Amino acid sequence: METEKIGFIGLGNMGHPMAKNLEKAGFPLSVYNRSPEKTEDFKEKSTVYAQIPELVQNNSIIFTMLTDDRAAKAVYEEILKSDISGKLFIDMSTISPQATGEISGAVKIKEGSFIDAPVAGSTAPAAEGTLIIMAGGEEKDLQRAMPYLEKLGKAVKHLGENGKGIAGKLSINYFLSAIYQGLAETVLFADKLGIERTSMLEIINESASGSGATKVKTPLLINNNYDPAFALDLMLKDILLAQNAGADFPLSKVLGETYQAAHDEGFGKDDVIGIINYLKK
Repeated sequence: METEKIGFIGLGNMGHPMAKNLEKAGFPLSVYNRSPEKTEDFKEKSTVYAQIPELVQNNSIIFTMLTDDRAAKAVYEEILKSDISGKLFIDMSTISPQATGEISGAVKIKEGSFIDAPVAGSTAPAAEGTLIIMAGGEEKDLQRAMPYLEKLGKAVKHLGENGKGIAGKLSINYFLSAIYQGLAETVLFADKLGIERTSMLEIINESASGSGATKVKTPLLINNNYDPAFALDLMLKDILLAQNAGADFPLSKVLGETYQAAHDEGFGKDDVIGIINYLKK
């Protein structure tokens, strides 16, 4: 199969290592980021564009990895100024189902193709190329994208038509928000009862309650260091998206209130498990 020219828009905490994996795989890559300093270390092997339309014009598959609805809509507004006929857009952002519907519809009207392909995993899996990718879109478009998606993730799950990738992502992050709040509360409860934190986390991780999620946050909890692999504010965004999409359960109300209060108290830029510092207050 012929290699296509790849564009990547959005080089934040996740987008940067993902684009690097495409570059390392040897694909002809072009990148764009709103703040140009993030493009510096792509200049040697890839093409850096200062304008979105130029990147779109010169590539046939374009990845986008953006923060939220507003950023995604602004970028796709720029993209849609170009002739996008026959081009494939793969949006890996976590945005609302409504925004995904609007963007995919607008791309198709201009005879482009669109896959929503958000990911499970934070910065370490992004760097290692071991993300889980949840895809919504047509089978033929997914087949076209597979050689590139396989360099970004260890598994690609095709969940159905456009919008289903986002649905999968909101569902898994809803579960993660509950795990992280539960883990933080359990550790604080054990602290209160005089159980040494390292011992408690060993018990959690070696028992049925342990998971990849608890293990990856253990060093942060032991070292009291909450540098963000996935910021609390991003989890709050995803909880609110899930609520808007119909997650109307007893737990969703509690999660929304807790993460919102943690944001209000100034913990939003910390890692999501930094919720423990808000709960401790």
